[in-house]
Amino acid sequence: MTNSADFRSARSTAATASISSVARAASVSTLAARYAAGTLTPTQCIDETLQRIEAAGRPEAWIYRVSAEALYARAAQLDVLRAEAGAAVFERLPLFGIPFAVKDNIDVAGLPTTAACPGFAYTPTESAFVVQRLLDAGAMLIGKTNLDQFATGLVGVRSPFGAVRQFEFAERVSGGSSSGSAVTVAAGCVAFSLGSDTAGSGRVPAGFNELVGLKPTLGLVSKRGVVPACKTLDTVSIFAHSVGDAWQVLNQLAKFDSLDSYSRRVLALGLTAGACRIGVPAQAEFYGDSHAAQAFEAALDTLRAHLAPNPAAIDLVPFTQVSALLYDGPWVAERRAAVGEFFDTHRADMDAVVAGVISKADQFSAVDAFNAQYRLAELKRHAEKVFEDIDVLIVPTTPTHPTIAAVKANPVELNSQLGYYTNFVNLLDLCALSVPCVRRADGLPAGVTLIAPAGADHRLAVLGAQIQALFFDAATHAHADDIKLQPLLTDEPSITVAVVGAHLRGQPLNWQLLQAGARFLEATHTSPDYRLFALAGTTPPKPGLVHAPQNVSHVTPQHTEQAKAIQAPEAIAIELWQVPLRLFGALVAQVPAPLGIGTVRVADGRTVHGFICEPAAVTPAAGAREITQYGGWLAYLASLSTPNAAATAAAANSNTTVVNQ
Repeated sequence: MTNSADFRSARSTAATASISSVARAASVSTLAARYAAGTLTPTQCIDETLQRIEAAGRPEAWIYRVSAEALYARAAQLDVLRAEAGAAVFERLPLFGIPFAVKDNIDVAGLPTTAACPGFAYTPTESAFVVQRLLDAGAMLIGKTNLDQFATGLVGVRSPFGAVRQFEFAERVSGGSSSGSAVTVAAGCVAFSLGSDTAGSGRVPAGFNELVGLKPTLGLVSKRGVVPACKTLDTVSIFAHSVGDAWQVLNQLAKFDSLDSYSRRVLALGLTAGACRIGVPAQAEFYGDSHAAQAFEAALDTLRAHLAPNPAAIDLVPFTQVSALLYDGPWVAERRAAVGEFFDTHRADMDAVVAGVISKADQFSAVDAFNAQYRLAELKRHAEKVFEDIDVLIVPTTPTHPTIAAVKANPVELNSQLGYYTNFVNLLDLCALSVPCVRRADGLPAGVTLIAPAGADHRLAVLGAQIQALFFDAATHAHADDIKLQPLLTDEPSITVAVVGAHLRGQPLNWQLLQAGARFLEATHTSPDYRLFALAGTTPPKPGLVHAPQNVSHVTPQHTEQAKAIQAPEAIAIELWQVPLRLFGALVAQVPAPLGIGTVRVADGRTVHGFICEPAAVTPAAGAREITQYGGWLAYLASLSTPNAAATAAAANSNTTVVNQ
């Protein structure tokens, strides 16, 4: 363990000039690709990580770091696993060798947890649930990061360990309370980090440091082992360079924890059938910051041109009324409850501004708390109505970006301004995703935040990846189409479904699976006793899969010409998808005749539910064309792109025969 004072060093001019490229080189996706290619080992990654930390020269971003000896020991363990398991290690350990950091209100066994208050410090014997999940996935913990004390603030200056500066502009705040977590990622010290988010602490620092900030639905990620700020509203958040990286991390963290009283089995919403219906503020607030206003409008211009030509104008006044309940209402008493007796016995050890905020709890009674709950319930109804007409609300991540000096001179008012677009989200049980966009005219980063109802995390990730690709090199980020196929792994009941035609990836009805929250499992084949037909008169074109035992048909003498057209059954290419049981009925309801859902035998002997076809639809009279010889729908479609092949296929299949079912 190394205290921040032990590794202070000045950041060189050369490091400042190249910090962006260094940070990109340290992303989750870049490091994973190097591991897969065999050009990086965990030990080499630790070498590079320590070099980047030294070059970044941001000691105030850290509170504790894991010792070099312990880091190399962890890397050596992973080196051995890689040598023993080969490429299979990446399936067993999805975050193999990826360096990360955690906010110092999150427990790590053997390292002190301070919540940026040395007098509060304790050393846990067990790591937080989220930390252990990441370690079990193969990630390498580098250290613990600075924060606004007791996670109270959006500025990053309320810490005895120092004010955390924005990663490029030293005079600007980094955002809080997860200040160090954001800056260590932005500066390339780690590939991703964990923060916490109660009022915007996982989004404001992301916006200020050109990062993705993912704030999941409340309860989706366990907060066992996290020092609470407001226990009912807190959630662990993720900082990363791309939406794809953040989503990969969330896939490791999103697991129900029965030992966390606020963990819940979130019912995920599927993707939208078409383009997301987007809403934007009818009147945006920037507190006179013209650069911030211009950057947001420029981002909206790009979104209108590519994703949402006519976004709906949304009145944010009811949302800001929710925000007022958080710090100007009795919810501040929850922060007082979180600190407990420490506030009474050690108030002198606390940051004066933080103590002042928490002391406001004394102004409210139990009656005030209930009245505020009633008011929140009324405002929630308004939010629900808003999201009946839109799928995603897009707002500026922050309305302005103050200097450290300005915040220290006016700590409460400027902090409140930074939460204008964030404070209401957790109170309304919404999920959110901050995405960097076009920079301001003064060079400072700026971005937007996507907000949606609880359970819409996947929806935000797909849209967020689309937005990020509009402003950054798309080649460096996971494509939205890849994220579409990766809904969060859940333990809810599900059904494996085999698809054979228009529901395959990239085909016109695949959206029905995505809308049902389905996860792609694998591309495989049926057992070798099926036949495939191109059905007549279907829109979009669809195939019919029929089971055909080796005795495929009884052909009478007068049908000898048809007999020549009979294809021997064979294995047909299919895809397997995992569909939540609660949404399976809605998917089946969209399946038109002559198709239906039956039982399909997979090449490895499994039987699964799958798309099958009524026998009457593949008779000569029905006009179906047998395409079994192509081995699958996609191969058949590919043949149609070659005129000669298409003509041959049409001639060969001009006669069809009935399959003996």
